[in-house]
Amino acid sequence: MLLDSDILTQLAPLEMKARRIVEGFISGLHRSPYHGFSVEFAEHKPYNQGDDFKHIDWKVYGKTERFYVKRYEAETNLRAHVVLDVSSSMHYKYFADWSKLKYAIHYAASLMYMMHRQRDACGMVLFDDEIRTQFPTKSSYSHLRLLYTELEKLLQDEKNEREERKRSASANALHTLAESLKNRSLVVIITDLFENVSGHDSLISAMRHLRHKRHEVLLFNVLEHKSERELDFPDGRYLFEDMETGEEMEMNPAQFRESYKKKVREYTQKFKIACNEAGVDFEEIDTQKPFDLALLAYLNKRKRLG
Repeated sequence: MLLDSDILTQLAPLEMKARRIVEGFISGLHRSPYHGFSVEFAEHKPYNQGDDFKHIDWKVYGKTERFYVKRYEAETNLRAHVVLDVSSSMHYKYFADWSKLKYAIHYAASLMYMMHRQRDACGMVLFDDEIRTQFPTKSSYSHLRLLYTELEKLLQDEKNEREERKRSASANALHTLAESLKNRSLVVIITDLFENVSGHDSLISAMRHLRHKRHEVLLFNVLEHKSERELDFPDGRYLFEDMETGEEMEMNPAQFRESYKKKVREYTQKFKIACNEAGVDFEEIDTQKPFDLALLAYLNKRKRLG
C-alpha cells in the first residue's frame, strides 16, 4: 500500500483513509511516466473542438503544455456499481497485514472517492452466494457517506463474521444484478474467485449476461499472491482449512508447490482468455502490494469509456 498499513489502520473514518490512498496515488502519478493523467481524471478533461475557450485552465497548461478545461459539479459522466464479495474466504490472510476483505474494502472506498471526484454516480452491491445489499447509483456526497457507512460496518463486523461461513456464488449474484440494472453502467467486481473451478464457467456466463445488457465489466481478483499463487510457505506440515466449508487437509506445501503453481498458471491464463473473449477486463490485486496498480487499471478503463 502506498501508505503503511499501520498508519491507515489508525486513521478514521474510512473516508479519510480513502482520501489519503487516492491523494498518495495522484502524487505518485505526478512523479511517474503517467504525469498529467491524474489531472485529467480528477477535475479536468482534455480540450475538444467546440469547448468554450474561456474555460481552459491555464495553470494546468503551464504544467503540462496541454489544454484542459474544468469539469463542473453538474456533470455526471458515468454510472458505476462497485460489486464486493463478502463471503467467508475473503477473510483469509497469512503473510499480508490485512485480510482480502479488509484490503478490498479500502480499495472499494478509494474507487468511490475517485468516482465522486470524477462527478460519476456510484452504487454498491455486497454479495456472497446471493446479493445481500444493493445501493443505487447517485453522485451526491450524502450518498457517498452512506456507502462509506456500510463499508465501515463491514470492517467493524469482520471478526464476528468469521464464525459464520458464507459461500461464494458469484454467478448467481451477477445474473441477478444483470437483470436488476436498468441503465447502462460500469460494473466493477472485486472478488477472490474462491469457487470450484467448474463454477467459473458459470461466472463467465454471468459476466456475458452483463455484457449482453450493454454494461462494461471490470473484474478485480483480490488474493494473497505469495500463499495463494506461489504456495510459498516455510517448509513443514500445515493444516489447511477451507474457510467456506470447514473442510481440512494436512500437507507439506513443498511437496506440491511446483505442480500447484503450474496448474494455477494454466488455469489463470485460461480464465483470462475467457474474460477477454467475453469483453471483460481482468486484473489481479495482491494484498501485499500497493493499491496504485489497481487504481491505475481502473483509471485506464475509465479513460477508455470517455
